[in-house]
Amino acid sequence: MRLGSRRRGSRVRGFTLIEVLLATVLLAAGLALAFATLRAATATVERGEDLAQRSERIRAAEGFLRRRLVSAEPTAFAIDERSGAPVRFQGEAQRMRFVADLPNYLGRGGPALHDIGVADDGGGLERLEVAFSTVLAGATVEERDARPPEPLATGLVAVRFSYRGLGPDGRLSGWLERWDAAMQLPLQVRIEIEGERDGAWPVLVVALPQGDGRIGDDALQGAIP
Repeated sequence: MRLGSRRRGSRVRGFTLIEVLLATVLLAAGLALAFATLRAATATVERGEDLAQRSERIRAAEGFLRRRLVSAEPTAFAIDERSGAPVRFQGEAQRMRFVADLPNYLGRGGPALHDIGVADDGGGLERLEVAFSTVLAGATVEERDARPPEPLATGLVAVRFSYRGLGPDGRLSGWLERWDAAMQLPLQVRIEIEGERDGAWPVLVVALPQGDGRIGDDALQGAIP
């Protein structure tokens, strides 16, 4: 019996080197696939979060611009030295200035000059920023402790403002890169922005309130076709 048991036990053998190597290769391949899948999933999540953050930044900047323009008032903030006429709105391709009530969370409240323009962001890019100044009795008050301009959007490739109103004949004008009728507000303002990473933003068109209490879109309906 003992001799037979030894003979049966001698037939039991372990794994060969090839089998061990094959198992190791399969295990390594499985781990590599698992890590690759994990990295891909992580990258997808990060891209989604980055896209959501960029979309949120765009919505925040456009929402701020819309709210400020809708709150614009036909209030003078300066006097034209040549004509002596009050200046209520200044509009250029990359800068616009107008008066609107400043919310308390942005300052001390009350009418303030909104100076929205483009500055150098470095590396050939641009930055959209806004500065506020107090307006009293039709003039802008220069403050010693004035806050520096606050950035609205950075890393921009292009920013362009354009304006639309009624011509002398009562007909609707096209989009103008400069608003020369400084005594009155334009009917509409169009803002076009392109970011280096975000691409072209949705075009923002805002109707401004007019001195007669109408909004720009309502005034456009009365224009001569």
